[in-house]
Amino acid sequence: MLNVQRTSSLFLALPLVLLAGCHKGPSEGVVATVNGHAIQDTDVDKVYKAQLANNPQQQTPSQDQADALRLQILKELVMEEIEEQRAAKLGLTATDSEVDAKLQEMKAPFTEDQFQARLKASNLSMDDIRHDLRRSLTQNKLLNKEINSKITVTDADVATYYNAHKAEFNLIENSYHLAEIRVTTQPAQQAGNLQGSKATTDDEAKKKIEALKTRLDTGEDFGQLAQMFSERQETAANGGDVGFVPESQLKADAAAFAAIGKLKAGQITEILPIFDPATHKPAAYTIYKLISKEPAGQRDLNDPRVQQAIRQQLHDSRSQLLKSAYIEMLRDQAKVEDYLAETIFKNSAK
Repeated sequence: MLNVQRTSSLFLALPLVLLAGCHKGPSEGVVATVNGHAIQDTDVDKVYKAQLANNPQQQTPSQDQADALRLQILKELVMEEIEEQRAAKLGLTATDSEVDAKLQEMKAPFTEDQFQARLKASNLSMDDIRHDLRRSLTQNKLLNKEINSKITVTDADVATYYNAHKAEFNLIENSYHLAEIRVTTQPAQQAGNLQGSKATTDDEAKKKIEALKTRLDTGEDFGQLAQMFSERQETAANGGDVGFVPESQLKADAAAFAAIGKLKAGQITEILPIFDPATHKPAAYTIYKLISKEPAGQRDLNDPRVQQAIRQQLHDSRSQLLKSAYIEMLRDQAKVEDYLAETIFKNSAK
């Protein structure tokens, strides 16, 4: 689910006027094409309305803000379409049975009434859920075949990393092995993630983190979403892995400690604000995942948990590099016509 949207009336007010002499104009209601496949203005609208519903306090954006938001939505829709077309070409599109199985897995912890209540609270229909599940399953199948299957982490790689970072595995007190997805409200900060996705205001940050929480709740992989969208540069590349956090350090943030302390390994927190100590206003919003709780002591290289943690970190780091290159390659190979961008440029550059 994307993190920026605006109302249909605002969008439809933009005339689809193309730059003179560029190419044949689009059909009515088409804002972009990807290898000839049309993306409709209604596709952009639907995403935006869903996000507005999640944040009713959001003020109506100015024309410039609305245009910027729509461009970001369309950029993500274009990339999704490129990936889906590539997956279809390779025969990797998720099947109905795979979507059904994932849906049942997602519904398992809830009664039917509870599940429907969560759908209503998220302003999602069952069709929306199935669409999102098919997209995420298809993307996972594509990345597993094209990227993850090509990554090898050897025993020598693990030993080299351990010897260079041995102190990281000496826990002087009980610690929590955590991963994090963070979204900041600071416009000057670099995105640091695979998608180049960056919130620039408090409202944008809230909408983005709420959209990511919804995607996590529908069963999407925490590490992949962290790589794609987390704005904590030093951890995004490793799937949000922040390593071992000492219990005393974690207790410094009472709210975070209370939320994390309730988790079992593999579970995630609700959305937690991180406050600026000077202004006492939210500077970021975060979601933590508990990987494990660890007692104090030196972890040896022979410890299976150490080997697994190192292998995962090295794998995730290499995976992000390959994903970044792969996405750029697919984008360069695709024929994309962005009529919305042309329209905004035409109307603004006067």
